[in-house]
Amino acid sequence: MAVSHSREPGFSIGIEEEFWLVDRESRDLATDPAADFLKDCKDELGDQVSSEFMRCQVETGTKVCNSAAEARDQLTHMRSTVADIAGRYDMALLAASTHPFAQWDSQKHTEGERYSTIARDLRTVVDRLLICGMHVHVGIEDDDLRIELMAQASYFLPHLLALTTSSPFWRGRDTGLQTFRLSVFDNLPRTGLPEVFGSWAEYRRHVDMLIQAGVIEDGTKLWWDLRPSDRWPTLEMRIADVCTDLEDAVCVASITRCLMRMLYRLRRNNQRWRIYSNMLVRENRWRACRYGSDAGDKTGLIDFGRAEIVPYADLLEEIIELIRPDAEHFGCVAEIEHARTIIKRGTSARRQREIYTDAVENGASPRDALLAVADHLIAHTVPGEKSAV
Repeated sequence: MAVSHSREPGFSIGIEEEFWLVDRESRDLATDPAADFLKDCKDELGDQVSSEFMRCQVETGTKVCNSAAEARDQLTHMRSTVADIAGRYDMALLAASTHPFAQWDSQKHTEGERYSTIARDLRTVVDRLLICGMHVHVGIEDDDLRIELMAQASYFLPHLLALTTSSPFWRGRDTGLQTFRLSVFDNLPRTGLPEVFGSWAEYRRHVDMLIQAGVIEDGTKLWWDLRPSDRWPTLEMRIADVCTDLEDAVCVASITRCLMRMLYRLRRNNQRWRIYSNMLVRENRWRACRYGSDAGDKTGLIDFGRAEIVPYADLLEEIIELIRPDAEHFGCVAEIEHARTIIKRGTSARRQREIYTDAVENGASPRDALLAVADHLIAHTVPGEKSAV
């Protein structure tokens, strides 16, 4: 049942990150990690760590956080703990949404009823799901308010994606995209931008119809870029690539949180962000995949109000000013302004390309250049890590 809108939502945050487990010697994916690896992780982290669809993956999730500092501490602890345990099994932890050179057809999916059902239903489409992501939950207790803000927040999804791009390589090839992950994920049903609903009741009617028809078991099978969580009273932002650098993850989570509160402030003042058609937002979604946050003649996202392409850095400044009151409220001004650092030094995708290009120009073979990319990713996954191997 919906609660009164008169009380401001808590806007707590929770962050889920998916990682690759790689063999320390080959830097290829660990196709069949020892069963005790996950057990050891759970002994240290409990329910904050879990398996993922592929055996070569592991997922971590923070507890409910009320500040960016709290989220940072938990992410640091989880990354460090899982990496340390992986090291005992001659593995390393790697944060990127695609592995630089791994092959999907040599992987194994995790055993269990849920994963076996997905594998049986989706067949080769899900066999290719060699991707990792980051999900940010924002606590909004009111059911109808979650649906209302979901429709408005969709506008900003490409802007968030552009800050996180970390999947330029696929099966050893440069895709030409800043993030190839969504090109893989979009082959699944019920993905992409969320639908627009007028109320929580309307949303539930649609979900319940699919459940009644036997198409899905519950709302967790809606894999939209932004969705109401089926387990908690949160909006879950799912469009982001997993960030190689932890500070980038904290930044994007903080911006997501502040955007939700900014939209709530508009509502409180009898205003709202304009809801644009999915056709338009989808165009920016593609541009974020293709160009990310990089500067250039053809780059940038469309400003729908001006009907023109605007450099991403300019749009970012507008967003920072929009949400500055919210960042001040939450005490995370430094975290949202870290986005400027991301723009200046580049996302993980840009840095991966730079490392690959530099290695080749210095005489490395394409394979050795990809190994250099993997080493960089491993070294930057865990804060304070000095060496990948």
